[in-house]
Amino acid sequence: MYSLDINFLNDRPEYKTDGARRAGRKTSTYVSDDRRPLYWGLAAGVFFPIALLALWGFLQVRNADLERQQVELDAQLGNLEAQKRDLALINAQIKQSTDETQALATVFNQIKPWSAMAQDIRDRLPPNVQIAGITQVDPAKTPAKPAVAGQAPAPVSGLIQIDGVANSFNDVNDFLLTLQQSNFLQSAQTKLISAELTDSQALQSLDLAGSKAGGSSANYETPKLPPRVKFSLQTALSEVPASELIRELDRKGAVGLVTRIEALKEKGVIKP
Repeated sequence: MYSLDINFLNDRPEYKTDGARRAGRKTSTYVSDDRRPLYWGLAAGVFFPIALLALWGFLQVRNADLERQQVELDAQLGNLEAQKRDLALINAQIKQSTDETQALATVFNQIKPWSAMAQDIRDRLPPNVQIAGITQVDPAKTPAKPAVAGQAPAPVSGLIQIDGVANSFNDVNDFLLTLQQSNFLQSAQTKLISAELTDSQALQSLDLAGSKAGGSSANYETPKLPPRVKFSLQTALSEVPASELIRELDRKGAVGLVTRIEALKEKGVIKP
């Protein structure tokens, strides 16, 4: 019922398979006396931790040095900020001083002494004209020129009124023309406000000692002054800077102002 197959060829060496042959061989173990790999391993195990420890120490020292440098830089930055504030304060003081100096120079440059202007008016006065008074007019009471579209109205400044008498209207016109040629006054603003012919004025009679003889009064006609023209002129001070009127001011006797303006020119405050 059952059959048994036996293959005796497997017992013969020439018919054994490769697996059987390898199994039948004895395993040989190689043992070497060279310990250099062990030493290399130990050296690597010691070197790398020491190198990492040295690198960590170097980084710690470097970080401390960088922190110290940062503290020094912060201190220097604080000093620079303080110096910057001081410099800004100094610049503000310099600007304020420059503005004040410029304002003072502008004041000196706009001043025109009344003595010089009065002397100029006297020099231009015709022989038959007498000045009764010179008064300054409030600009607020004087209507300003109508403003051009898009521009502010031009301010009226330095208005003066000249009142006087003349022998004739021609003398008044001559005086007006000479005033319009003055460097201290604005030609366009110099105009005649009023002029009228006054009546003749009789001289006051004088009672002289011995004028009465024999109880009778001496009869004589009191002389009269010829009729004269009473006028009023209005003008405005010139806007030309005083630094451009040096020669004119010097001729009119404003030596002090001329000296100050020349000093400001030498210092560069007033541009020549």
